[in-house]
Amino acid sequence: MKELEILLLVLYGLCLAFILGFSLTQLHLTRLARRAYRQPGRPLPPAPAQWPRVTVQLPIYNELYVVERIITAAAGLDYPADRLHIQVLDDSTDETVALAAARVAHFRALGLRIDHVRRPTRQGYKAGALAHGLLETDGEFIAIFDADFVPEPDFLRCTVPHFTAPEIGVVQTRWTHLNEDDSLLTQLQAFGLNAHFLIEQVGRNAGGHFINFNGTGGVWRRRCIEDAGGWHADTLTEDLDLSYRAQLRNWQFVYLPRVQAPAELPAALDALKSQQFRWTKGAAETARKHLGHVLRSGHKGSTKLHAAFHLLNSTVFVAILLMAVLSVPLVFIREYVPEFKPVFRLASVCILGFLPLTYYFYTAWRHDNPTAARLRFVPRFVLFLAVSMGLSLHNTRAVLAGLARQPTAFIRTPKMGLARRQSGWRTHRYRTGSFDGLTVLEGLLTLYFLFGLGTGVYFGNYGLLPFHGLLTVGFGLVFYYSLRHSRASASA
Repeated sequence: MKELEILLLVLYGLCLAFILGFSLTQLHLTRLARRAYRQPGRPLPPAPAQWPRVTVQLPIYNELYVVERIITAAAGLDYPADRLHIQVLDDSTDETVALAAARVAHFRALGLRIDHVRRPTRQGYKAGALAHGLLETDGEFIAIFDADFVPEPDFLRCTVPHFTAPEIGVVQTRWTHLNEDDSLLTQLQAFGLNAHFLIEQVGRNAGGHFINFNGTGGVWRRRCIEDAGGWHADTLTEDLDLSYRAQLRNWQFVYLPRVQAPAELPAALDALKSQQFRWTKGAAETARKHLGHVLRSGHKGSTKLHAAFHLLNSTVFVAILLMAVLSVPLVFIREYVPEFKPVFRLASVCILGFLPLTYYFYTAWRHDNPTAARLRFVPRFVLFLAVSMGLSLHNTRAVLAGLARQPTAFIRTPKMGLARRQSGWRTHRYRTGSFDGLTVLEGLLTLYFLFGLGTGVYFGNYGLLPFHGLLTVGFGLVFYYSLRHSRASASA
């Protein structure tokens, strides 16, 4: 029996160590980002004597509510018309096709070079569409926007001049949020994404570490895409995959946090879950594909360390879930096996593994909105942490599927065309509305962690109370929103 108890403690400690290591790398990125922000911002280089040929690719699949908006925004880009080519890469199977065709015809009649590109099959999903589009264009640079983005007219004039050297392969910009204030769910998503775009990307770029093209809101040098092997469809994160292949071939990336790319956040939990599944499974697939190459590369040790945690960041959800499930039996072991109490003094500080993230998120939030930061940071951070824990079961399934090379379809995130607070998404199409066994298990885990919370109070063991409190709230919110949004979908 003691062997089992020791095994539980060892597993718990390993999970805690991994989370602490991840948190400390994020803290280091925060220091790098703060140092970068103290420097003058990257100035806009002078306009080239002749603007290069740019192709704007818009990958589309059943985007009934946003297809006209993104085509109109792309057509409104301020760039020499004779140097601009817009491709609507449309794999749709519904009325989106007719809407896209009408918009393309409208702007073509106005003199724009814009094509409605249709493929016979959806092979390769987004990666396949992007690769197919390259065969039908002569652009030297490729700008990519997902259907939920609304680029500003000056986007190309703010990004293309930054290709100042032949080794620069990508210029990536910062996502901002069209519907951030729509709900608590969108506010928490914005909270997490702001930290990524204001701290992680800035810190990695400033430290000379691997960063990633974020799939949209950026510009590629075509030669970089081709030299790195082109778009591959063997992961669900074709953007992360190509980013690492390019940087392993010594292409340089430029990140511009002051250039914004507005986009829509998922308004319903089923949409968020589909996005999270794709991101976490794809990251695990990319880690399996490239981590060995990175560790054997000639890059400096700190860059390899950051790359390892970058590629394995989705694995944090596995550690969180395992540590969470083990934490309830540990309450009983602590009470009934007194000789382990000194070990539990260390185990009880599990929440300290998350403390470095406080500084990381606070820096991002303050940089984004200094006035509101002091008032809103603590409750927003606690809720973000809780919901992230609540998604750990769903994301763990995705990570394990990625590491096991289990094939799954590319399920794109439904876009609803929401740019302000409203409840109209409930009556929109493209809702999965699924209430499956995983959702039931999330509800059961809510009760499980509530039991752990009560047990800790009963035994007077308060060390794990904050952890169990966050888990109860997080799984409870995820279960509640899953139930609420699936009912809204069923009644629509």
